Amino acid sequence: MRKIHDTIGSFTAILLLLLIFNLFFDVVLRYFFNTTFIWLQEFEWHLFAVMFLFGIAYAINEESHVRVDFLYDTHSPKTKAYINILGTVLFLIPFALFITFDSYDFVYDAYDYSEISEDPGGLTHRWIIKFMIPLSFAFIFAMSLLYIKTNITKLKEQK
Repeated sequence: MRKIHDTIGSFTAILLLLLIFNLFFDVVLRYFFNTTFIWLQEFEWHLFAVMFLFGIAYAINEESHVRVDFLYDTHSPKTKAYINILGTVLFLIPFALFITFDSYDFVYDAYDYSEISEDPGGLTHRWIIKFMIPLSFAFIFAMSLLYIKTNITKLKEQK
Protein backbone atom coordinates (compact mmCIF):
# COMPACT_ATOMS: atom_id res chain seq x y z
CA MET A 1 0.00 0.00 0.00
CA ARG A 2 2.90 2.33 0.77
CA LYS A 3 4.26 1.65 -2.72
CA ILE A 4 0.96 2.86 -4.21
CA HIS A 5 1.24 5.99 -2.07
CA ASP A 6 4.76 6.70 -3.31
CA THR A 7 3.72 6.01 -6.92
CA ILE A 8 0.86 8.51 -6.61
CA GLY A 9 3.32 11.09 -5.28
CA SER A 10 5.71 10.51 -8.18
CA PHE A 11 2.84 10.61 -10.68
CA THR A 12 1.64 13.91 -9.24
CA ALA A 13 5.16 15.37 -9.40
CA ILE A 14 5.46 14.35 -13.05
CA LEU A 15 2.10 15.98 -13.77
CA LEU A 16 3.34 19.18 -12.14
CA LEU A 17 6.41 19.20 -14.39
CA LEU A 18 4.24 18.60 -17.45
CA LEU A 19 1.94 21.42 -16.37
CA ILE A 20 4.88 23.81 -15.95
CA PHE A 21 6.22 22.86 -19.39
CA ASN A 22 2.77 23.23 -20.95
CA LEU A 23 2.24 26.67 -19.38
CA PHE A 24 5.71 27.81 -20.43
CA PHE A 25 5.12 26.67 -24.00
CA ASP A 26 1.70 28.36 -24.08
CA VAL A 27 3.10 31.66 -22.75
CA VAL A 28 5.97 31.62 -25.25
CA LEU A 29 3.54 31.00 -28.11
CA ARG A 30 1.17 33.70 -26.93
CA TYR A 31 3.63 36.51 -26.18
CA PHE A 32 6.42 35.85 -28.66
CA PHE A 33 4.53 34.42 -31.62
CA ASN A 34 1.10 35.97 -30.98
CA THR A 35 -0.65 32.61 -31.33
CA THR A 36 -2.00 29.84 -29.16
CA PHE A 37 -3.72 26.51 -29.46
CA ILE A 38 -7.05 25.71 -27.84
CA TRP A 39 -5.99 22.13 -27.14
CA LEU A 40 -2.92 23.40 -25.32
CA GLN A 41 -5.01 25.60 -23.03
CA GLU A 42 -7.47 22.78 -22.37
CA PHE A 43 -4.60 20.42 -21.64
CA GLU A 44 -3.49 22.87 -18.93
CA TRP A 45 -6.67 22.48 -16.95
CA HIS A 46 -6.72 18.74 -17.61
CA LEU A 47 -3.23 18.41 -16.11
CA PHE A 48 -4.13 20.67 -13.19
CA ALA A 49 -7.32 18.73 -12.45
CA VAL A 50 -5.59 15.35 -12.50
CA MET A 51 -2.69 16.70 -10.44
CA PHE A 52 -5.11 18.09 -7.86
CA LEU A 53 -7.27 14.95 -7.70
CA PHE A 54 -4.35 12.57 -7.25
CA GLY A 55 -2.50 15.04 -5.03
CA ILE A 56 -5.34 14.76 -2.52
CA ALA A 57 -4.75 11.02 -2.22
CA TYR A 58 -1.05 11.64 -1.66
CA ALA A 59 -1.59 14.47 0.83
CA ILE A 60 -3.71 12.33 3.15
CA ASN A 61 -0.83 10.15 4.32
CA GLU A 62 1.66 13.00 4.28
CA GLU A 63 -0.50 14.87 6.84
CA SER A 64 -0.68 17.71 4.29
CA HIS A 65 -4.43 17.76 3.94
CA VAL A 66 -6.62 20.61 5.15
CA ARG A 67 -7.98 20.55 8.67
CA VAL A 68 -8.63 22.97 11.50
CA ASP A 69 -5.13 22.86 12.98
CA PHE A 70 -5.70 25.41 15.72
CA LEU A 71 -8.16 22.97 17.33
CA TYR A 72 -6.33 19.79 16.34
CA ASP A 73 -2.84 20.85 17.47
CA THR A 74 -3.81 21.28 21.11
CA HIS A 75 -4.57 17.57 21.57
CA SER A 76 -2.29 14.71 22.55
CA PRO A 77 -0.96 12.32 19.86
CA LYS A 78 -3.38 9.65 21.07
CA THR A 79 -6.38 11.97 20.74
CA LYS A 80 -5.15 13.12 17.31
CA ALA A 81 -4.99 9.49 16.17
CA TYR A 82 -8.57 8.90 17.34
CA ILE A 83 -9.73 12.08 15.59
CA ASN A 84 -7.97 10.98 12.38
CA ILE A 85 -9.51 7.51 12.49
CA LEU A 86 -13.03 8.73 13.27
CA GLY A 87 -12.88 11.52 10.69
CA THR A 88 -11.63 9.13 8.04
CA VAL A 89 -14.23 6.46 8.80
CA LEU A 90 -17.17 8.84 9.19
CA PHE A 91 -16.42 11.39 6.49
CA LEU A 92 -13.61 10.56 4.08
CA ILE A 93 -14.40 6.93 3.28
CA PRO A 94 -18.15 7.43 2.65
CA PHE A 95 -17.44 10.53 0.54
CA ALA A 96 -14.73 8.76 -1.49
CA LEU A 97 -16.97 5.75 -2.11
CA PHE A 98 -19.92 7.96 -3.02
CA ILE A 99 -17.94 9.94 -5.61
CA THR A 100 -16.26 6.80 -6.96
CA PHE A 101 -19.51 4.99 -7.65
CA ASP A 102 -21.75 7.97 -8.37
CA SER A 103 -19.45 9.37 -11.06
CA TYR A 104 -19.60 6.17 -13.11
CA ASP A 105 -22.64 7.35 -15.13
CA PHE A 106 -20.96 10.72 -15.70
CA VAL A 107 -17.95 8.99 -17.26
CA TYR A 108 -19.99 6.42 -19.14
CA ASP A 109 -22.19 9.09 -20.74
CA ALA A 110 -19.14 11.02 -21.92
CA TYR A 111 -17.73 7.82 -23.42
CA ASP A 112 -21.05 6.68 -24.91
CA TYR A 113 -21.73 10.04 -26.57
CA SER A 114 -18.08 10.42 -27.68
CA GLU A 115 -18.02 13.78 -25.90
CA ILE A 116 -15.47 16.26 -27.19
CA SER A 117 -14.59 19.87 -26.48
CA GLU A 118 -17.12 22.46 -27.59
CA ASP A 119 -14.28 24.66 -28.82
CA PRO A 120 -12.93 24.17 -32.33
CA GLY A 121 -9.43 22.72 -32.04
CA GLY A 122 -10.12 21.48 -28.52
CA LEU A 123 -9.35 18.06 -27.10
CA THR A 124 -11.31 14.97 -28.02
CA HIS A 125 -12.09 11.98 -25.80
CA ARG A 126 -13.38 14.01 -22.87
CA TRP A 127 -14.26 10.79 -21.06
CA ILE A 128 -10.57 10.32 -20.23
CA ILE A 129 -10.44 13.41 -18.00
CA LYS A 130 -13.81 12.51 -16.52
CA PHE A 131 -12.56 8.99 -15.75
CA MET A 132 -9.90 10.54 -13.53
CA ILE A 133 -12.63 11.47 -11.03
CA PRO A 134 -13.68 7.95 -10.00
CA LEU A 135 -10.11 6.68 -10.38
CA SER A 136 -8.67 9.35 -8.10
CA PHE A 137 -11.40 8.85 -5.50
CA ALA A 138 -10.72 5.12 -5.56
CA PHE A 139 -7.11 6.01 -4.72
CA ILE A 140 -8.34 8.38 -2.01
CA PHE A 141 -10.31 5.47 -0.57
CA ALA A 142 -7.24 3.22 -0.67
CA MET A 143 -5.05 5.89 0.91
CA SER A 144 -7.65 6.46 3.63
CA LEU A 145 -7.29 2.80 4.60
CA LEU A 146 -3.53 3.28 4.83
CA TYR A 147 -4.12 6.42 6.90
CA ILE A 148 -6.31 4.48 9.32
CA LYS A 149 -3.64 1.79 9.58
CA THR A 150 -0.98 4.43 10.26
CA ASN A 151 -3.07 5.96 13.03
CA ILE A 152 -3.83 2.59 14.60
CA THR A 153 -0.07 2.00 14.67
CA LYS A 154 0.35 5.36 16.41
CA LEU A 155 -2.24 4.34 19.00
CA LYS A 156 -0.42 1.07 19.67
CA GLU A 157 2.83 2.98 20.15
CA GLN A 158 1.16 5.23 22.75
CA LYS A 159 0.28 2.28 25.01
